[in-house]
Order: sequence, then C-alpha cells, then structure tokens
Amino acid sequence: MFAVKPKPQACDFYVSHEREFSHNCHWKWGSIARGRVQSHLSNPVVEARFCTNDNSEAAALFGNRDENLRLVEELLECKIVARANDVTVIGPEGSVSKVLRVLSDLQSAVRAGNRISGRETRYSVMLAQKERPETLCSVLSDVVQVTARGKQIRPRTVGQKLYVDAMRKNDIVFCIGPAGTGKTYLAMAMAVSALKSKSVSRIILTRPAVEAGEKLGFLPGDLQEKVDPYLRPLYDALFDILGVEVFERYKEKGVIEIAPLAYMRGRTLDDAFIILDEAQNTTPEQMKMFLTRLGFSSKAVVTGDITQIDLPNRKFSGLEDVRIVLAGVEGIQFVHLNDQDVVRHELVQRIVQAYERFDAERARKESLDVDLST
Repeated sequence: MFAVKPKPQACDFYVSHEREFSHNCHWKWGSIARGRVQSHLSNPVVEARFCTNDNSEAAALFGNRDENLRLVEELLECKIVARANDVTVIGPEGSVSKVLRVLSDLQSAVRAGNRISGRETRYSVMLAQKERPETLCSVLSDVVQVTARGKQIRPRTVGQKLYVDAMRKNDIVFCIGPAGTGKTYLAMAMAVSALKSKSVSRIILTRPAVEAGEKLGFLPGDLQEKVDPYLRPLYDALFDILGVEVFERYKEKGVIEIAPLAYMRGRTLDDAFIILDEAQNTTPEQMKMFLTRLGFSSKAVVTGDITQIDLPNRKFSGLEDVRIVLAGVEGIQFVHLNDQDVVRHELVQRIVQAYERFDAERARKESLDVDLST
C-alpha cells in the first residue's frame, strides 16, 4: 500500500501521485469528495490505467460490446472506461486493485489462447474477491485431452484442477459434488488420456442400476438392454470425447467396457482405468466389493453426489460410509466440489445454491424440533 497525503485543493479530478503497476497499469492516487481532494478518507478513491497490446487482444478481453468490462464493473463496483486499447478504472483503492488483478488474469488467459466469456469473467472476479492465490489462467492452462472434434478438455475451476491433479497422483480418487461440476466428464477425459499414453490397456465404466420408479424386470429386452438407459450418460461422454466410430471400435475390441456394478463381482481388474459413477447409490457392501476389484497397474475414480441418493428404504449410502472408513489412507484422495465448480448454465449454479440453503434451513428446523421434544 502507498500512503497518500494530498493537499486539499479544488479540482475537476485528482492527480496526487502516479506510479507504474506491473507492465500494463498506471495508478493515480488521491481521495475525492464533491470535487475536492480529501486526505482524511479511510478508503481513498484512485484511478488506474490498464493497457493491452493491440485491437484483437482488447476485443477478446473486453468482450462483445465491452460486456466483460461491464460485468467486472458491476461485480466490483468501480467505474471502467475503455478507450481504444486502454482501460481507465476509477473507484475505491481495494476495488480498483481487484479490477486490475482480474484484467491481468483475463489478459493472460487470452494470450494463452482461451476464449473469455461471462462465466470465466465471473470466476476470475470470485477468485479476486476471495483473495485466492490461484488465477483463472493457471487453471485453464492444463489441457487434459482433445476431443474428436478438436475441442480441448481442461479444468475450468480451481476445484476441478485439484480433481485432475489428484487423479494424476493417486490410484484411487473420490470426487463428491453437485450436478454440473464435471465429475464424470473429467474422469472420462483422464481415462482416455491414460489409454492413449498406454498407461492402461482398457477403460471400465460402471454405475449402480438403481430403478427410478420402475423395476428392471418390467423393461423390455435382455439384461444389457435393460440397464443401457442407466449407462447412457457414460456413452454420451465417450461419444463426445472419442467420436462414435472410435468408441464403437474400442467397445468391440473390449478396450472399453460399460457395465452395471453387479457385473464387477468376483473380478480382478488389472491394467485398467476404472470409473464408478453415481456412487451415492451404492450400498456400503457394494462399495467395498468395487474397491477390492482393483488390480495391478490400475486406477479407480469414484464420483457421486450425496445430495441425490436414490437408494430405497433410506439405506445408508456407500459413498457416505467410505468417507469415514478410508479417511487418511495413503494413496487415496477425496476431492469435494461445490456450487462454485458448476460449469453448466449459470442457472444450475443458482439452483444448487438454492437447494443447499433450503436443506440447511430444513436441517436447522429439524434440529430445533428434536431439542424441543426432549
């Protein structure tokens, strides 16, 4: 921080002190109140200038009709004025400092070849507001896999980056989080990456076939046809990553196997990348059975959302149980994602937050009812 002791004087604006900030920013320090510089304000108003290299970089950074700048302006409560390739930021010292951090972060992401939308802008602002040491650019720099259509798959939040790093470092990883946080998709991308690098020779995908109001016996077809609807999300992810033709070829050769959890009993799975999806719908016995299938040179990733348990008769979830049983075991890591890691439509994040508030309030009321009854 810089001490500012301007002399009170009438002025249209203020110029009390100027210094260079990193490569692209200049600061003007002072305090404003009704057109006069005041030295006694605890949070001085400052002006800073941020520069870009050229028009194309400015266009990618500022967004269509400066929409990214308007979003930063709204979230951090500063005045932002863009002229050509330069940006002037005016506001309280703390807010201006955060704006400069966000602009610098977004600029680095643009220079690394990333497209900046409102979602990325909001996330960079959130990191600045919470004074997190991580940056959006550092998160987006990790390319896990490239899809058949040339799309780069990469973590898009700090939580997702932690998840990807955990899968690289550990043989068993549990990822617990709400819908839309990329738990399954990132695990699929890591599995395909391991297969292509010959770290494993096959991919095995499984999930429990919990009936959602229908009994499997009443559905048409053989057992595989009965359970296929429950496995469809796994097929969709692999179609997107590998393409339909490559996926079908791998499936025919047995390189990729998709099966219900019941098919895992009695097997030893060597040299494989194994993913158990929707693990909140396993019983403790099923979870133990699955984890003990792990063979030599294999990895296992278990994903689930403990707020969406579909087990009948209020059975205890194996995913809840395993967090207690395996806590602190070497070689196993638990990663918890939250609403800040949702990468679907922004409404999904709001829905998750609303349900979390509702569940917390309901739990509080139930606790009060129990206390009153005793």
